[in-house]
Amino acid sequence: MEKKYILSIDQGTTSSRCTVFDRNGGMVSDARKEFRQIYPKAGWVEHNPAEILSSQLDAIKKAVKDGQINVGEIAALGITNQRETTVVWDKLTGEPVHNAIVWQCRRTADYCRNLKAEGYGDTIYQSTGLVVDSYFSATKIKWILDNVHGARERAEKGDLLFGTVDTYLLWHLSGRRVHATDYSNASRTMLFNIHTRKWDARLLNKFNIPELMLPEVHSSGHIFGYVDDKILAGKIPIAALAGDQQASVFGHLCVAEGAVKNTYGTGCFMLMNAGSRAVRSKSGLLTTLSAGLDGGRYLLEGSVFVGGAIVQWLRDGLQIIKTAAETEEIAQSVKDTNGVYVVPAFVGLGAPYWDPYARGIITGLTGGVRREHIVRAALEAIAFQSADVLRVMEIDFGSRVSRVSVDGGASANNFLMQFQADIFNVTVERPAMVEATALGVAYLAGLSAGFYKSIEEIEAIPAKKDYFEPKMSKSKRDELISGWAAAVRKARCGTE
Repeated sequence: MEKKYILSIDQGTTSSRCTVFDRNGGMVSDARKEFRQIYPKAGWVEHNPAEILSSQLDAIKKAVKDGQINVGEIAALGITNQRETTVVWDKLTGEPVHNAIVWQCRRTADYCRNLKAEGYGDTIYQSTGLVVDSYFSATKIKWILDNVHGARERAEKGDLLFGTVDTYLLWHLSGRRVHATDYSNASRTMLFNIHTRKWDARLLNKFNIPELMLPEVHSSGHIFGYVDDKILAGKIPIAALAGDQQASVFGHLCVAEGAVKNTYGTGCFMLMNAGSRAVRSKSGLLTTLSAGLDGGRYLLEGSVFVGGAIVQWLRDGLQIIKTAAETEEIAQSVKDTNGVYVVPAFVGLGAPYWDPYARGIITGLTGGVRREHIVRAALEAIAFQSADVLRVMEIDFGSRVSRVSVDGGASANNFLMQFQADIFNVTVERPAMVEATALGVAYLAGLSAGFYKSIEEIEAIPAKKDYFEPKMSKSKRDELISGWAAAVRKARCGTE
């Protein structure tokens, strides 16, 4: 039967999604299912791994059914995922020993602060390209082994497996046959040496993590295994794994050195293709591995913890909006924020500050402030945080950026994209297909499985794009950025 489609799994922080793409990168069908967010304590975030799995399986089956897809027409399946989120499970029963600890979770912040005080920051950065932070998987694994009764003993006997979400899904989708990950996800664990492409024995020893728990590591584009017949009847190769942000870079075809993309999801994630050079950041950015067929390229990355999640907070927390879509019109209904700044440091601040103790604030409140001003300030906060990252990224890389490609749910907001172009002072390029993460892993799986013959074949696919050019005066831009910097200082007051 002729192979016509690629199945793209996009397991995110708030929902599990499956998209069927055709050869031209067109979306044939799409299914999404949300799952619970669990907050045991302030700053702690968990997911139930069983709910992640069941929601993802439901999305797969619905996308195939809705698209009226014959399974024999599917050339390959690719998995992209929320990174750093940590799952530890029993390899015999498949049962998790604890809820997944989500990338946003700050429960190990004090331990990380002690690590830095002990002088381990440079050692970890030299090997992994990461700053010491509870964002990454290593301290989450250690926490589970230290706090779940009997977990360490079982891990040392080889009875427990660790995986980021890609690994957990791969293990189940392959009928519990394959325990593996890719370079892009491994490089986010704070345990993987990005220069030797191997698990770092010194760091495993420091965190007291048995290597028996860890998955095999391959390039993102690789035939990892095949989907179990009980899930989809047909020998479908699982042909790509990639962390969501690296997959997005590939989806934008940021294959040239210096190309930059920014994703507006739950958080915001800006990545630059640094080529074969592992750029050492002096500004709190991360050096990480790209998604590709060989894993040979490096990326510079800055992570903003709360991006589109602030819109969810406006809707579900403050309940001052009904839908995310209405924020565009609300923000445009006022000429400015009336002096209001929102710093959404709900779980601390990411790059370039890396301050887990900062907390969210709203500043500049006066009697004239209305709901519309707060909504606009919340959207502007997404742009300000991303601009903080771009500024230091240009310094680290040593050249000016002229264009940023964007994707993710919040990138559909025209007000936000125009304000982002103004604050960046660069062109913002938005493809019609804003789901670059899902598309990127589909391209990778297609290349790995031979569905596409070359990257040039993919580059030749026509793509419609919108462009947002900066219109703001320098004096106005400088004034707004200065006000934002003052608001950030207040959010960090007493934490430095």
